[in-house]
Amino acid sequence: MDDKRRDFLKVSAVASAASLLPATSAAQARPQNTEGVQSYRRLGRTELKISDISFGSSRLREGEDHLVHHALDRGINYFDTAESYTRGASETVIGRVLKGRRDQVYLVSKTLTRSSTSAATMMEDLEGSLRRLQTDYVDIYMNHAVNSVSVVGNPEWQAFVDQAKQQGKIRYTGISGHAGRLIDCIDYAVDEDLIDVMLVGYNFGQDPAFYEGITRGFDMVATQPDLPRVISKAKRKDVGVVAMKTLMGGRLNDMRPYENAGATTYAQAAFSWVLSNPEVDALVISMTTTEDIDEYLGASGAKYVSAEARQLLDTYAHLNGANYCRHACNLCEGACPAGVPIADVLRTRMYATDYKDVDFARREYALLASNASPCLTCSGEPCANACPNGIEINKLCAPTHRMLNPGQGERLV
Repeated sequence: MDDKRRDFLKVSAVASAASLLPATSAAQARPQNTEGVQSYRRLGRTELKISDISFGSSRLREGEDHLVHHALDRGINYFDTAESYTRGASETVIGRVLKGRRDQVYLVSKTLTRSSTSAATMMEDLEGSLRRLQTDYVDIYMNHAVNSVSVVGNPEWQAFVDQAKQQGKIRYTGISGHAGRLIDCIDYAVDEDLIDVMLVGYNFGQDPAFYEGITRGFDMVATQPDLPRVISKAKRKDVGVVAMKTLMGGRLNDMRPYENAGATTYAQAAFSWVLSNPEVDALVISMTTTEDIDEYLGASGAKYVSAEARQLLDTYAHLNGANYCRHACNLCEGACPAGVPIADVLRTRMYATDYKDVDFARREYALLASNASPCLTCSGEPCANACPNGIEINKLCAPTHRMLNPGQGERLV
């Protein structure tokens, strides 16, 4: 990216943020929704009718049964988990709470695979999830966090799927992803008709239409149309589309001063953007408190983005846009001569700095096939101008490695 574009992005962000005055100098009370889910949407060809805002459990830990109970009481009927979430505790908690209520909900689980993973290993993973979930089937089973076409196209996956469906252990299949090669994976999966559902990282910051509204008239600012393109492609095949990472990093406390008491919150604004897209069926969001659940469901049933919501999204973009990695963009790929997966490294950084969950971030970082260790001895020059969105990659990757690699702790702010 040239200096002119980078300077524009920085100046624009600072100037615009300065012009947006907070609604109050202190955090306001969040509006609560005690009515629960207001809309159930058809999940593509599966014909499942799922809550438009559903339960993500990547951070669900032992002792948090009350969160699942609260979600059920509020009408959530779609619970998304994976064998790797919180070392199996997520599935265990969900299974314990839903025992005896299995017919009231739809369960999704996932497994991480490689291009060499056998069908037998996949079946073992599925059966482990079924034991923890205390059920004999899941509604949707996904190839988790895919980032390689060779993984999606592994013939052992289809052999496993055929066997598991025949045995009644899964009903539908899909892929989940939010990493740098996501677009290639979706294109392949849709073209080959391999999936019924896809779970993808998608938020207003990854939609060209949003930034065109801010940067219209500045043709040196790049926007990437590929994520909306593959979502449209999937919908033409009637593949169900569920969004995750919908908060664009989720620095919720940063936005409390800009929210009017009792009115729309930033989270609700972000969800309304996602749900207003008719090509997205629903979203899942990590629900870590009962207050979060009630706040999030305040956006259930959203069909459009209000002027107030748009103002909050604009404010968030101006305040945080230069720090948020749009992972599926991946235009930085190839910038590092050592092959550091920059988008994946910055995604794990987000879990630590935005989600404030360093333990989760470290576990995700450990799953990367390669990490940012080469950055420790690099000048940063190769990737200094590689991000079209103005992120200073050269200043972030090495500190991320020190923070997330055990024994090299470093606190990032």
